[in-house]
Amino acid sequence: MNRTAIALPAVLAAATLALAGCSSSPSSSSSPSASGPIAVVASTNVWGDIASTIGGDHVKVTSIIDDPDKDPHEYEADAQNQLSLSRAAIVIENGGGYDDFMDTMLKAAKNTSAVTLNAVDISGKKASGGDELNEHVWYDFPTVEKVIDKIEDAYAKIDAKDADDFSSNADQLKGKIDALEQKEADLKSSYAGDGVSITEPVPLYMLDAIGLDNKTPEDFSEAIENDTDVAPTVLQQTLALYSDHEVKLLAYNEQTTGPQTQAVLDAAKQNGIAVVPVTETLPKGKDYVTWMTDNLDAIATALAS
Repeated sequence: MNRTAIALPAVLAAATLALAGCSSSPSSSSSPSASGPIAVVASTNVWGDIASTIGGDHVKVTSIIDDPDKDPHEYEADAQNQLSLSRAAIVIENGGGYDDFMDTMLKAAKNTSAVTLNAVDISGKKASGGDELNEHVWYDFPTVEKVIDKIEDAYAKIDAKDADDFSSNADQLKGKIDALEQKEADLKSSYAGDGVSITEPVPLYMLDAIGLDNKTPEDFSEAIENDTDVAPTVLQQTLALYSDHEVKLLAYNEQTTGPQTQAVLDAAKQNGIAVVPVTETLPKGKDYVTWMTDNLDAIATALAS
């Protein structure tokens, strides 16, 4: 379940007018010219940065959610993004219910020729055992490497003459991600089994890869993610994790705030529990690898404290 509050009808009407003013149809404009860059639209700047790194000068990437101050769950579409989607040769969405606005906008744009890459579908991850799917798959490095391969393949099919560049860029990027996976493995060898807590499942793939034990009551993190009230007893159970020093860190989604998350943050700080801020989109001035390196470094520091 996701906190999806998307205002689309008005902007789709505006986008229709904008598209009507274009000299070419959406289907014809979605095909890149022989000399022009491949037009790519990504739902967030996370996938947009990865797409840009692989494509280099051979692609032009538009990221719809491109500001860490924006909550992807509360995205409001605009006509410019709708127009970009109408012209895209490749669309990269996260999937898993995280960015359903992409499918809605793409359908409205009548762009049937765009190649759509869905990261959750590519990952092969599914909900199981009654648990909801954790759709934040960009924190799962094996998934990211699978998506890199799919992006490289899509680029090469559109622009065969530059396939070697795409392959080289993809290999370099995967090499850096391999190094991040090794850092996770190194941390796991020292800290597997240590207790941690979260406000939302955003960084959970990373914490799991390190072998950490998420002690947060599931009802708490689900309520925060779904933007519903946390039961008083569940909140007390969560706060006790810090007063009883059952966890070594709190991974806190700083893009989602409220009185209950603030209470947890305050409790962690008051009890000397390290707080590791995490986000759902790229911080300004960071690329994907730098961002994830910083996240791992912050977790390592917290675990060692």
